[in-house]
Amino acid sequence: MNDECIDFKMKDGVALIFLNRPNKHNALNDQIRHELLIALEAITIDEKIHAVILSGNGTSFCAGGDIEVMAKRLELPPGEIAMKGWKRHQEIQRLITLIHNMPKPMIAAVNGPAFGLGADLALACDFIIASENAVFCWSYIERAVIPDGGGMYFLPRRVGMSLAKDLIFSGRRIKSEEAMKIGIVDRYSASSDLLLNAEKWANSFKDTAKPAFVLGKRIVNQSFESTLDEIFSLSNMALGICFSSVEHRKSVENFLKK
Repeated sequence: MNDECIDFKMKDGVALIFLNRPNKHNALNDQIRHELLIALEAITIDEKIHAVILSGNGTSFCAGGDIEVMAKRLELPPGEIAMKGWKRHQEIQRLITLIHNMPKPMIAAVNGPAFGLGADLALACDFIIASENAVFCWSYIERAVIPDGGGMYFLPRRVGMSLAKDLIFSGRRIKSEEAMKIGIVDRYSASSDLLLNAEKWANSFKDTAKPAFVLGKRIVNQSFESTLDEIFSLSNMALGICFSSVEHRKSVENFLKK
């Protein structure tokens, strides 16, 4: 393994990001968050990339926040703990927002345990494919804190309010079979084929019209907080852009040729 905390690869227009602290179960520290931010910002503006896969090296997807870092934070003078924590959370929220607003499809390929912030990282992606080794746990309650990676926003939208409360406040572990049943996971794969199936899914978006995807995703992301009239208004503006796009013109012309 190299010294980088993420392993970044490109394959036929698909960006593959692997969290790369396998000996720490890919727990997130300052360095891994910083490297993820740089990679995601570059991917956002790279027109050669049509989809993104996020996974973990080793046997885990992501164990969440690094407990050793938490312990060091508690050693700070009492007056500094809150401000240090606030700065850290600003970076986490920026990371989650980048994933949530990524202008191309983003798939979490969950190869093993996804705990705490690791579970939230997966939820921030558009889609989740998981292997039989995947385990999801919103373990924040075990550290006497609340989810800080968007779990309180994303989880109710996937499983409903009551079940989200159960998962957040019990901290119980959910294996991939139950996760699939209750809507946390979108697709299931044998571990040996997880990346292959994630790549096939990612490549299914290769010819997706970019303006339609980007604008449609932004509107869908706001749908739970918006009225029908507000969604119609956003859609009307987005359609004006779609109608004038190269992709729309080509689609209509190709259809008529047939």
